[in-house]
Amino acid sequence: INQFLSGGCVPSSSTDPTGFSPASDTQMPLHSTLSGRSSGSTKAIDTQSDGKSFEQLRQECLQKGVLFEDPDFPATDSSLFFSQSVPVNIEWKRPKEICDNPKFIVGGADRTDICQGQLGDCWLLAAIASLTLKKDSMARVIPRDQEFDHRYAGIFHFQFWQHNKWLDVVVDDRLPSVRNNLIMLHSASNNEFWSALLEKAYAKLHGSYESLKGGSTMEAMEDFTGGVGEVYETKQAPNNLFSIMKKALDRGSMMGCSIDVKTYVLLPPLVSEVRYQTTTGLVKGHAYSITGVEEVNYRGNTVQLIRVRNPWGQVEWNGPWSDDSREWSYVDKAEKYRLQQNSTDDGEFWMEFEDFKRNYDKVEICNMTPDDLTENTKRHWEVSMFEGSWIRGSTAGGCRNFIDTFWTNPQFMLQLEDTDDDDDDVCSVVIALMQKNRRKLRKEGLDMETIGFAVYKAPDEVDHLGKDFFRYNGSKARSRTYINMREVSERFTLPPGKYLLVPTTFQPHHEADFLIRIFSEKKAENQSFHQYRLLVLMLCCFHQPPPPSDPEEESKEERGLRRLFEQLAGDVRKQQLHI
Repeated sequence: INQFLSGGCVPSSSTDPTGFSPASDTQMPLHSTLSGRSSGSTKAIDTQSDGKSFEQLRQECLQKGVLFEDPDFPATDSSLFFSQSVPVNIEWKRPKEICDNPKFIVGGADRTDICQGQLGDCWLLAAIASLTLKKDSMARVIPRDQEFDHRYAGIFHFQFWQHNKWLDVVVDDRLPSVRNNLIMLHSASNNEFWSALLEKAYAKLHGSYESLKGGSTMEAMEDFTGGVGEVYETKQAPNNLFSIMKKALDRGSMMGCSIDVKTYVLLPPLVSEVRYQTTTGLVKGHAYSITGVEEVNYRGNTVQLIRVRNPWGQVEWNGPWSDDSREWSYVDKAEKYRLQQNSTDDGEFWMEFEDFKRNYDKVEICNMTPDDLTENTKRHWEVSMFEGSWIRGSTAGGCRNFIDTFWTNPQFMLQLEDTDDDDDDVCSVVIALMQKNRRKLRKEGLDMETIGFAVYKAPDEVDHLGKDFFRYNGSKARSRTYINMREVSERFTLPPGKYLLVPTTFQPHHEADFLIRIFSEKKAENQSFHQYRLLVLMLCCFHQPPPPSDPEEESKEERGLRRLFEQLAGDVRKQQLHI
C-alpha cells in the first residue's frame, strides 16, 4: 500500500517536457494588480446527486433512526483507487467503531490535529495546516454544528471552492482503516476526526483518494479560499520578493514553500513518500507553510526574517535564527518575546531571508478574494472571471509555435485604465489561467494539460485578430513557460490601454475547459466593467472569424484540418443534398 500511494509534492514549476519557452516573446517585470468585480456566489451549492442538502439528508436519517450511507461515494475500493486494487484488507469503519468517545473537534482545530497517513498528499496536509491559522476561512470550509453526540446521524459536510463556485460536499463517516487504525489523514488524538473527514470530502470532490496523490499546496489553498495563486522561484525571484511576501501576509494571503528533491532517500516515519533531510534540519520534497514575515534590528542593522512551519509539528531548521541560536541574544527583549513566545520544538522556526532563498526553491502565495477577507485586512482584492474551452478543430489552436492555428484560440479583450497609486504610468495586473476538472479526469486516463497564455497590444479597432496579426506582432507579456499544472498565474505591469489575452494549450487539438481570473487591488467603475464584459462576449461568442484561405493558399496545417473536416462531414453533406 505504501508503494501504491506514494506521490509527494509535485514541483510548482513543472514545465512541458519539450522545455518550450517562446524566444520571440519578452517577459514583463513582476509587480502588483488590475481592476474588476468580485464574481461568483457566496452561497454553497448542494452537490449530492439526489439534489438534497446536508440538513435534509441528516433530518431524514434522524427521523428513520439510521446512519447515513453515501451512495455517491460508497465504502468500496472504487472510492479509494481507480488504477488497481491493493492486496490488503481495508475496512471502512465509523469513528464509534474505532474509539469509545469520538469527537469532531477537540479543543479547537489546529495544526497539531494533522498527521499524514499512507497517501502521498503532503501538499494537501500543508494547506490544511495553513488553513487552521485562518479561523474565518476555516469556519467556511468546516461548517459549525457537526458532532458525534447532538443530532449525530453518521453524516458530515464541508465546503470547497471550485471554478468560481462554492460547493457543499456531503460524506458519511465511514473511514478506511487497517487493524482498527486509520490509514489516511488523521489527528494526533485518536478520538478526533475532523481532519480525516475533511480529507474524505476532498477525495470525494475529485473522485477518489488516489486522485489526491501528488499535487501543489497552492491547489488546495485555492480550493479552501477561492483565492488566486502565484509561484516564485527563489533563485530567480524579483528583487522585491520580501516586500511581496510581507504585503501578501498583511492582506491575509496563505503562503507555502518547498525544496526540490534531487537526492531520494526514504525518511521514516512517513515511508509512503520520498524524503531527504538536510544537515540543517530541512526536508526536501516536503511542503511547508509560511506563517510570518518580519524585520528586526540586529546589531544596528535591519534583518529580514521569515517564519516557516513544518506541518509534521517537528523537525526544524537548526541554522542562524533558529530557536536557540545566538542571534536572538542581540535582539531587543520585547521584540524577542513577541517573535519567540512559543519557541519550542513544534516544527515552527525563523530564518534569515537570504538563508531562506538559498535553501528553499519555491514560494507559493494564495491571494484571497474579497469574500474571504476579514474586516481588518489592509487591502481588498477584486476579481473578474471568464470561462471557455479548447475544442479540437475549433478553438484548440496550441501555442504560438503553431502559427497557422494559434489565432483560432479564444481571445479576450482587456481594458486597463486605472494606474497604480505609486506609478501613474502603468497598471499592475495578476492573470490566472486554470484548467478545470483535470484531477477528476485521471481515472479516464487524462491528466493536466500543459497550458500558458500571452498578452498582445490590441489595435484600435476591436476585432477578432487573425493569423497575420500574430505572425507579425510579438506579445507584450506572457506566462513564463508552458506548465502542466492546474493553474498558471503571473503578475505584470503594463501601460494603460487595450490588450488581447490568448490562453492556449501547448499542443494544438488538445481539449480542456478553462477559467480565467484577473485579480486587482482597486475596484473598477461599474460602467467600465460592463463595457469590458461586453467586449469579451463580442469577441469570443458572437464575432465570426475570417473566412478560410483559398485551397491553393492553404498551409500544411490548414490542409490537414480540411481533410479531417471532409472525412467527418462528407457523408452528412451528401445526405443533405439528396434531401
